[in-house]
Amino acid sequence: QYRAAKMFAKSLVLALAFLAGANAFTGSFASRRPVSMSATASETKTFPKLPATVKPGVVTGTALKDLLQYAKDNEFAIPGVNIVGTSSINACMEAAKKTGGPIMVTFSRGGGQFIAGKAADNSDDAACIAGAVAGALHVRTVAELYGVPVILHTDHCCKAWLPWFDGMLDANEKYFEKNG
Repeated sequence: QYRAAKMFAKSLVLALAFLAGANAFTGSFASRRPVSMSATASETKTFPKLPATVKPGVVTGTALKDLLQYAKDNEFAIPGVNIVGTSSINACMEAAKKTGGPIMVTFSRGGGQFIAGKAADNSDDAACIAGAVAGALHVRTVAELYGVPVILHTDHCCKAWLPWFDGMLDANEKYFEKNG
């Protein structure tokens, strides 16, 4: 019961990304005026009009709440793209950099397995979990290099796939225990 409540709470935070501006979306993301970025090599890049808490890299906690509220207040949706490998992850972040906005990188169960490799042992969703975790670690490693805020997100998850989702929650808890 505790695990279900914890999963619901974390899912709720992730779902806020869709609620933040989806109904207010009034045009294509690329058609919006890009937010320019200027920074020297020694300073942290930020999107000038985004909340001060939102920095390039993976956005979590208060910064995530601030970003979602900003999107809602300014009536835009943050695009979310299902990925299947590091090439599609990099393409998403490159597009966000070119258009001047944040991006949501979305991992699916099948995408996770694709990242791990279709021949990898998928007993108990091991390959699906490992691939999604590897993809998330890739995003955490390179997102700042693109200078864009990135939200890590999971795709829909039917009841039969809950072991995959649980595995990712466990990996996320281990990551934050080690890295904060």
